[in-house]
Amino acid sequence: MPAERAGYTVTMFVIDVGPSMGGLRTHDPDGNELPQEITNLQWGLQFVKLKIQEMIFNGRKTDQCGVILFGSDKTRNIVNKRMKDGYERVEEYITIAQPNAATLAKLDALVPSDEPGDALDAVIVAVETQDTHLASKRTWTRKMMLITDGDSPIEVEDLPETIKRINSLNIAVTIVGIDFDDEEYPYTQDDKSHIKRENEFFYTRFIEGLDHGVVGTCAFALREIARPDIKFTKSTLMGTTLRLGDTQSRPEEAIEINIKTSKCTALNRPKSWKKFGIRKKIPADDISDEGEQDEMDVDDPARPPKKVNFVQLKMHTEYYVDRRDHNSEDDVKIEEQEAQLEENEDEDLTGTNKIAPGLEQVDKETLIRGFKYGTTYVPCPDGQFDRLPTTKGIDICGFFPAKNFRRELSMGEIQYVWGDPSQPEQQVAISSIAQAMYEKNVMAIARWVSKDGMDAKMGVLAPCIDEGVDCLLWAQMPFADDVRKYTFASLDNLVSKKGEVLKEHPYLPTEKQLEVMDDFVDAMDLMNAGEKDDDGNRGPWFDTRLSYNPAIHRIKQAQFHAAVVSDLNVNPVPPPHPELLTYFEPPRRVLKRARDAIEACKAEFKVKQVPKRVARARNDGHVHARDDDDEMLLLDVKAPLRISQSQSALGASPANKAKAKAAETDGSATEDDSDAEDLLAASAKPSAAADAPRPDKRGHNPLPTPARSISPEIDPARAPGRIIGATRPLDDFSANIARGDMVSKAVEDLGVVIIEIVMRPFASRRHAELMQCLETLRDTCLKEDEIDAWNTFMKDLKDKCTSEPGNRQFWAEVRTVGRPMSLISDKEAEEHGGTSDVSESGAIKFLD
Repeated sequence: MPAERAGYTVTMFVIDVGPSMGGLRTHDPDGNELPQEITNLQWGLQFVKLKIQEMIFNGRKTDQCGVILFGSDKTRNIVNKRMKDGYERVEEYITIAQPNAATLAKLDALVPSDEPGDALDAVIVAVETQDTHLASKRTWTRKMMLITDGDSPIEVEDLPETIKRINSLNIAVTIVGIDFDDEEYPYTQDDKSHIKRENEFFYTRFIEGLDHGVVGTCAFALREIARPDIKFTKSTLMGTTLRLGDTQSRPEEAIEINIKTSKCTALNRPKSWKKFGIRKKIPADDISDEGEQDEMDVDDPARPPKKVNFVQLKMHTEYYVDRRDHNSEDDVKIEEQEAQLEENEDEDLTGTNKIAPGLEQVDKETLIRGFKYGTTYVPCPDGQFDRLPTTKGIDICGFFPAKNFRRELSMGEIQYVWGDPSQPEQQVAISSIAQAMYEKNVMAIARWVSKDGMDAKMGVLAPCIDEGVDCLLWAQMPFADDVRKYTFASLDNLVSKKGEVLKEHPYLPTEKQLEVMDDFVDAMDLMNAGEKDDDGNRGPWFDTRLSYNPAIHRIKQAQFHAAVVSDLNVNPVPPPHPELLTYFEPPRRVLKRARDAIEACKAEFKVKQVPKRVARARNDGHVHARDDDDEMLLLDVKAPLRISQSQSALGASPANKAKAKAAETDGSATEDDSDAEDLLAASAKPSAAADAPRPDKRGHNPLPTPARSISPEIDPARAPGRIIGATRPLDDFSANIARGDMVSKAVEDLGVVIIEIVMRPFASRRHAELMQCLETLRDTCLKEDEIDAWNTFMKDLKDKCTSEPGNRQFWAEVRTVGRPMSLISDKEAEEHGGTSDVSESGAIKFLD
């Protein structure tokens, strides 16, 4: 098949609308329940509408389609009209043209008919209709897509001639079957009719005879059409001139080369959203004979509801001048208010803006454009300053070593610079320059002017030596005045106020700290974290060819879905395609490999989680608002500082004194304690003057202590550095596993919390809860490849429970459950793709 051009394609959709397509379905082939009950026809039309929506999205006039129906109540096609007979119940529903929103609306109006039609007749009609339309466009790409459930009888007499005709026209055929058997998906329908079984065999034989054809099930086609794809475009060659040297003063020493430029890369952004508003206009139907508006009772079923018309909003700007005498701060406020008024102009079609007092509206013609220069404005009566007398072309200003190129200064898109394809000598000249630059390992500073008199752009030219062709690559760079240079103090050279160079300081890393950080960085290496190749070697984890911009493709998916379904509340946007989420989470093997390095860094750098800053009450009753920057990591915060904060926030009640004393004994405060203190400081309000707390000796009013039930989210029993608390361990564990970012940490912390609770007095009250935790923890370790962590935890739990004082009653309950609560053996691990050093017999004997 010849290379496909972007656009220049006619796709014929052949759709079965026979009675069998009216069958209802509530689940997809995977057994998942659909948002609403739909027919087989609606199920297949989703594929058609998504393909047509892709054409509308690309917006190419040369991307056209047509729709042929078989099983229709009407007979309207060019073959029947030409032969005056045959090809009954085949209708050319939509003529070949560029699709638009009306095309989707016509597809939504389709309903199953009463009698079936012949699929092969519809294919022949589609081939002839497409060939008639492309009679003078032989280079266009031809495609055909047949959507059917295969339950309609087919006359196969004309099959060989049809296959020969399709191959001669180079038509690519795709058959999308409703509930067809598909090994690649995979799916197999057991209770299919005899007709459908024979038709599936016919379609398979039909595709095998074609040069370009494929057949598959509808569910697989819908999944593949949601896969992110890259839009390839062919850039137009633009002619210009490449100059080296002074062509005006010294033309004998200068070179001029005729070149063509085209885009190498193009920036792509998500589709923008347009603003629409309700047109506030009284429809003609709502005007009574007396000329007054007829007030309709919305509860009156006899009256049809008013039609709501939406119109796209267009921006227009109004200018206001402040005639009053204000200082600079007031002027800034006025300018901000004006900008807000201009934005609100778009949101109300009939309303009027509220203008601040003292502002006077002026016409745009009375204003003069000015450009800000420092703190002043430079007026420009003509709207812009005189342009430089520039000449179209690219001028090479000089060369520099490629190693000095600062890639971070590149300003975006890359352009190809080719020799003129119609002039071989120009191609040789460009190739010579590119080869010389490549051998010398240099790049060129160039000045590009797109048209005579236009502003110049500065950039660099780099050689591109490819197989069979040599060219240059252009990248725009900023002017020297646009580059901001910021200086910072040295990070490894500290000088005291006395001028002494410090060798040891908390800000200077030690050799041990540098070593553990190097180990941590090496552990996060992704170059060998990918899948294994045929030789068993792992490759890089990240592949730019398989990575997609989530914003572009997710918005595109939402737009397509909204155009296909009729009710977003009943049928919301489905989740993103798995290919779009490939690189959202780091590989687990790297996280597991870096676990020891992370712990070493925490221990060496003494990283601790510091409670949030507590807001203190001021004499005037104001409270300092907590800033987002308050949440930070400090290297070594002493416990007495946190205790003093807790005491000042909680007041001097006996219960709070006991809590502060407990914190002093423990030597640390938890993050949730600080949350409780912050909540007390921010939300406590005295209900009456009589209940107001009495001031202390310094005249300060202590904050009242609210009830413990004020915030059920606070867990004071969570130790520092843990993500699992002792109050609701199973809920904390489930929440962390659902996020999937710290599985190993959650497994480790839950095991420690279970052992702590088991060894406490009166632990029997929570035995049932702990058994649920064990069951969930074992299941998670088996699925998340944390088998060694479970086996180590169970051995530790057995030692603690069977030793003195221990908890033999809890261990007896574990033994009562039996084998499902024992160690994970190698046999179990293999079933879930893991490994274990415990045999099956060893796991059974463990509970004895």
